[in-house]
Amino acid sequence: MKKLSFTIAGLAFLVAAASSLVQAQSAAPSSEAPRYVKGTNLVRPPDYREWVFISSGLGMDYNPTPNARESPSFGNVFVNPSSYRSFMQTGKWPDKTIFVLEFRNSDSEASINRSGRFQTSLAAVEAEVKDSRFPDGWAFFNLRGDSAEPMSAADSAPCIDCHTKNTAVERTFVQFYPTLLEVARRKGTLKPGF
Repeated sequence: MKKLSFTIAGLAFLVAAASSLVQAQSAAPSSEAPRYVKGTNLVRPPDYREWVFISSGLGMDYNPTPNARESPSFGNVFVNPSSYRSFMQTGKWPDKTIFVLEFRNSDSEASINRSGRFQTSLAAVEAEVKDSRFPDGWAFFNLRGDSAEPMSAADSAPCIDCHTKNTAVERTFVQFYPTLLEVARRKGTLKPGF
């Protein structure tokens, strides 16, 4: 009987330890969760380049008459790791998800390269945050410094309109992230029409 009690206690300990490990892995570390100053001013995540890189686009333009630029910029998209892991399991973005969009200038001739384009200097950094603290659960930021207030209603209106009408999953352009698009298809979280 004592042996059975020790076995049951040992199993209970292992189950509790495994449960704690799963909870620790699913909770967003404080370095990943959005940090704010002055209420809703988003602090620029200092380590976003160590987050999950989900895609890059070259010269993408959403305007009906795109600007043909000689030197198109790259747009690199990063997402906090815990939100990425959650999306891979559910096909949805959890509250406190942060997307960082980094724009970099491009060049075509340097060193031994004679064709194609590569990334150069940083041009701009923007963020889209899913956070229930905002009226409709999402906010957009231009991160020109260490922190930024949410874009005003007038400035964010075109972003909200585009991210509501043209995105594949919630307010995110998953259609441009090939590996995530497949996850959304499997999980059934694509908007109708995708």
